[in-house]
Amino acid sequence: MSLNHSESLDAVDMGTSSLPGRILEISVVRTLSRRSNIKGIIRALTHVGGMILTGILVYLTSTNLWLMIPAMVIHGFVIVTMFAPMHECVHRTAFATPMLNEVFGWFTGLMSFYNFHFYRHYHTWHHRYTQDPDKDPELSDFKPASVPGYLSEVIGVHFWPLRPWRFLKLAMGQTKNIPYVPDSARRRIAISAGLQLTVYAAAVASILMGQMAAWYYWFLPALLAQPFLRMIMLAEHTGCTLGDDGLTNTRTTLTALPVRLFMWNMPFHTEHHLYPSIPFHLLPQAHQELKSRLIHLVPSYVAAQVEVIQSFSTTSSSSTGPSGSTGATA
Repeated sequence: MSLNHSESLDAVDMGTSSLPGRILEISVVRTLSRRSNIKGIIRALTHVGGMILTGILVYLTSTNLWLMIPAMVIHGFVIVTMFAPMHECVHRTAFATPMLNEVFGWFTGLMSFYNFHFYRHYHTWHHRYTQDPDKDPELSDFKPASVPGYLSEVIGVHFWPLRPWRFLKLAMGQTKNIPYVPDSARRRIAISAGLQLTVYAAAVASILMGQMAAWYYWFLPALLAQPFLRMIMLAEHTGCTLGDDGLTNTRTTLTALPVRLFMWNMPFHTEHHLYPSIPFHLLPQAHQELKSRLIHLVPSYVAAQVEVIQSFSTTSSSSTGPSGSTGATA
């Protein structure tokens, strides 16, 4: 589905259409901005199916700890990368039908421990003010500027402890002083976060009563695999330039097919930031159009982590002078 007359590219692009670095012709962007229910449904079924199959793998290996732990990590990776379709649905590009984006976005946010409705506003500002130290909300999160800070970020020290409190504040409507959340959105965010808290509370209650399914098939795998998502997110902007030029403030990482599959092609991150209207299934084509102009293009996530760690030499501490975003922790 192409953009209709009532939906401008600027609206889908989250107000980024006038930012520097956008070098493609508008006709090419419109061609690459075709959304598809079929592509979205196939990818969604693949992701959910992967979660079910890896969950079965955890069950089949449950009698052997040495096999079960790796199975849990694999299963957990499929769970934590539910963040990617949630992110895609925030952009309304996972599906052509708006309601599919809303429903699947909320579900995948639930599974990956993000609130879909709050994240939409948080992420809009991230795109509009990418790498702006004063306005990019990602830069207000913890910013590692040393190896110890990097390790603490990767293992989730700055993610997991904040989850309950952030959800509780959202559910209580405590978003009035957040500049990117309009008053009109506060009630919807509160209801959405409240529903998530209800699900999480029910899962915790079941664990406390001895029913361990949520622990072994959801919480523990997500804990074990969260470092992979943290490293993927660190690669997106950390060590890139501050400022609004999309060709220099974002990194694209070439990676293996399974990662591209479950991350919904978000490793093509410069392409995504330059043109947020381009849906996941056309980002590889956008990469072909843009790759010769990309400033931060690395061949693997190992290479990306090396660049991230090397960037710490330009900052003196994790509390002074952001060197780049640590990735979304909203």
